[in-house]
Amino acid sequence: MEKEITEKLIARALKARELSYSPYSGYQVGAALLAKDGTVYTGCNIENAAYTPTNCAERTAFFKAVSEGKRDFLAIAIVGGPAGETIAQYAFPCGVCRQVMMEFCDPRTFEVIVAKSQEEYRIRCLQELLPEGFGPSNLTE
Repeated sequence: MEKEITEKLIARALKARELSYSPYSGYQVGAALLAKDGTVYTGCNIENAAYTPTNCAERTAFFKAVSEGKRDFLAIAIVGGPAGETIAQYAFPCGVCRQVMMEFCDPRTFEVIVAKSQEEYRIRCLQELLPEGFGPSNLTE
């Protein structure tokens, strides 16, 4: 992915992080999902007092996109860290989010960008993060 596109996705994820509803953990996460048609869908983590209904930023972005008819994606940028602090660590997606990505993305080509800033980031393909993942192709082969 081009550096300019990567940096723009990170910027959108940083902005989405500002909308995080995380009164229990205080850990704010933002995500920006790039569809193949160039549309970007953002998401933030949304916590719940009952914990189980909590939704991660990545899934929020995916569910927004899918609910608007998108099914093909190229990359997602993710940023996260404690509220009110400079981001000091990479926020890799949880297992549930990786599984949602597997449902809609080619694990060999879909890029997961985790960032501390627009200048400091890492890029992994989904297959690196979810080796031997189970997806739609497992049900059709």
